This record gives sequence, structure tokens and C-alpha cells, in this order.
Amino acid sequence: MNKNIYYPPGGILLWIIIFLELITFGMALVAMVYYDTLEPEVFHTSRLQLNSTIGTVNTIFLIVSGYFMAVSVRYFKNNKVKKSSLFLKLTMLGGLLFLILKSFEYSHKIELGLTIGYNTFYTFYWLLTLFHVIHVIVGLVILVSVHIGINKKKTSTNIEDVEASAAFWHMCDLIWLLLFPIIYLLF
Repeated sequence: MNKNIYYPPGGILLWIIIFLELITFGMALVAMVYYDTLEPEVFHTSRLQLNSTIGTVNTIFLIVSGYFMAVSVRYFKNNKVKKSSLFLKLTMLGGLLFLILKSFEYSHKIELGLTIGYNTFYTFYWLLTLFHVIHVIVGLVILVSVHIGINKKKTSTNIEDVEASAAFWHMCDLIWLLLFPIIYLLF
């Protein structure tokens, strides 16, 4: 019997949460696409008001941070804690850069009056991207906790903790990879 099926990295409960989050975002994206068919001109015009360069750079930040997280896990598995710690810091830097750039994007939208009640598109934009931002912030808190844990002299942080944090972080990456094209690129 394959033990990994019953005990995936991070534990089965974490994966149930990840699947529920993906389903939640997926349902919201399906609803957004549906409303796009009802109000195509509103959605088209609203998408043109977004800065796809910012969305693309943020996508790069998250993909690269996801790569660094995978490298961090690999080093931790090989008992190279200092290298694991370095790549964990780089992972967190990518998340922080994502949040900083998203803050600039949000402040610009607010200055233009493109808030949550502006139209249907912006209702979806704000709800989906803010919900994702909350996930990134939670992910960063988890990563900081794991980073502190692996750098203690006597730590109880183990590979399961590191893998669980990686699974959550990769979920944030995956959600953004679903959000980005639907919000920024569909015309």
C-alpha cells in the first residue's frame, strides 16, 4: 500500500483545505466568466483599465518564489539548513514583492474610483484578488514561522512542517495562475 496517498506532504487535512480553496476560487472564476458573457462590453472595457504588465510581473514573482520554495524543501531534506533558510528567505521576498506591487495597483485603482462597487467586473476583481492577497499574507506568516523554526538550535520543525508550508505556498501560486489570465488577459 502506498503510504504517500494517505499521508501526502503536509498531511491529508492540509490537502483537503487546498482542494476546498481551489474549488472556491474555481467556482468564483466560473461565475466571473458567466457574468462576462452577460456584460461583455463592461468586462472588456474594465480589463483594458488593468495593467497587464503589473499582473505579469506579479506572476513572475510568484512563480520564481514557488521555485525557491521547492529548492528550500530539497535542501532541508538533505540536511542543508542554511541553504534551505536562504531559499526560504528568497521565497518570502517574492511574496513580499508581490504584495508591494499589488498595493501600488490597488492604490491606483482606488484613485481612479475603480472600487468594488464600480461595476460587476471590479466586484469580481476586488473580491478575487483580495481573497488571494489574504492567502499570500497567511502563506508569508506560515513561512516566517517555519523559517524561525528551522533556524533554532533545538527545533521541533521537521520536514512535514516545511512540506506543509510549501504546499500552502504552491496553492497560492496555483490560484494566481488561475486568476491572472481570467482577470487580466481574456478579451
